[in-house]
Amino acid sequence: SNLHRPGQPVSSTSDQHRDPGYLPDPQFWVLSPNPQSYIAYKMITAPTNSRTFIAALLPPSGSGHSMDVLLPEEDIEKDSVMIASLVLGNLNSIPFDFVIRQKIQGQNISWYIVEQLPVVPPETYDTVRFGSKTAGEIVREAVLELTYTAHDMAPFARDLGHVDAAGRVKPPFVWDEDRRLHLRAKLDAVFFHLYGLTDRNDIRYIYSTFPIVERQETATWGRYRSRELCLAWLNALAAGHPDADIRL
Repeated sequence: SNLHRPGQPVSSTSDQHRDPGYLPDPQFWVLSPNPQSYIAYKMITAPTNSRTFIAALLPPSGSGHSMDVLLPEEDIEKDSVMIASLVLGNLNSIPFDFVIRQKIQGQNISWYIVEQLPVVPPETYDTVRFGSKTAGEIVREAVLELTYTAHDMAPFARDLGHVDAAGRVKPPFVWDEDRRLHLRAKLDAVFFHLYGLTDRNDIRYIYSTFPIVERQETATWGRYRSRELCLAWLNALAAGHPDADIRL
């Protein structure tokens, strides 16, 4: 019934998200998939959407022309999964999205725009610390939990070392909307620090440029919760408490 988006006739339900065995039905089938996991992002967007840049790590699969992919160069291939987890957290952060929506005029994220975007260099993550953890450790932990919610992402979890004493991959994380909101806010706070944006008024302004997100969260929780959580995490990280218990 969705004539304008036949490839996305219905949205996944909360119960489907919580089912680690759930897989979305492909719109098309190809003979042989990409042999490795990779970062993909939606090329169709608009600066008026709730979020401009939407990226995800996909298991080995095919990709259509409206889904661009990012593949590692040969010289970093052995560390590609570690680097991919950092890049993925970066691409989905609020400060990164704020930048790209200034550059988008139409409905397509053209490659020349992607090449201009300010992605944090991978080597930066191990030089910036927040108390007992580096920025890289915090980002990898959060991205792992946000990504590994289904069995098809087990290879990614294994490559990040999420295994038991016998070397078996641990079960997927449970999809929990409240927990995921906390993790995304924590990631946003890390990336605000990495971009050198720590003034609270600047951060409030950046969040104000996402009015759809604000309306959705206000309708659900009665306030702009992700902004409040991010500001709280910003303080906790600055104080050297990367594992603080923040309840808002």
